[in-house]
Amino acid sequence: MKIELWSDFACPFCYIGKTRFDSALAKFKHKDKVEVIYKAYQLNPNAPLKMEGSASEAFAKGHRLTVEQAEKKFEMFVTNAKTVGLEYNYDIIQMTNSFDAHRVAKWARQFNKEADVTNLLMKAYFTDGKNIADHQTLGELVSELELDGKELEKVLKTDDYKDTVNAEIKEAREVGVQGVPFFVLNRKYGISGAQPEDYFSQALNQLWEEENPLKPISKMTKGQTCDDEGCSI
Repeated sequence: MKIELWSDFACPFCYIGKTRFDSALAKFKHKDKVEVIYKAYQLNPNAPLKMEGSASEAFAKGHRLTVEQAEKKFEMFVTNAKTVGLEYNYDIIQMTNSFDAHRVAKWARQFNKEADVTNLLMKAYFTDGKNIADHQTLGELVSELELDGKELEKVLKTDDYKDTVNAEIKEAREVGVQGVPFFVLNRKYGISGAQPEDYFSQALNQLWEEENPLKPISKMTKGQTCDDEGCSI
């Protein structure tokens, strides 16, 4: 089974949805048969490399809200995050561009570390208040996973992985992704949003049963006898 997950590191419900999905997958008895592929998406491709003003001001401007309305949104995000044990700190959050962070994830894919980097970057953004557009910060973060942060900083000075990120964003439009998180199961079903864990569990089980139908049990013919070594007439 193949699950493709489009998400953005700067998307509050992506972190929540991914956490719920990860929990459902961990309990899925056929989890070793599931391949999860992470795909890039940007909610705000025009976000700056460095935030000016407060997070509530930046969010209000980007979503055509008042600062008070933005702060209400933050309270809702924080409450939802707590339901899955996540801590969102909007007093220190840095609302910056996520494009280069997506390049980092694609670079980490060659080391089979994309899932780890995805978790690391989401926590860095929402919990730790890191600027995930800053190349030095990104280098320091991946070093926590025993990846070569200095090498990554060199990569980020080039155009490496830009085409990969752009291709995945383009692919999202082609498969009908209009918001994230968005899960595509075996290119048969799509799940949009941070659905409850039980919903993901049901989807995984349903897909498994469809892809691996039980074979009918053959009836024994009259006169057939069976023992530990098999059956014979």
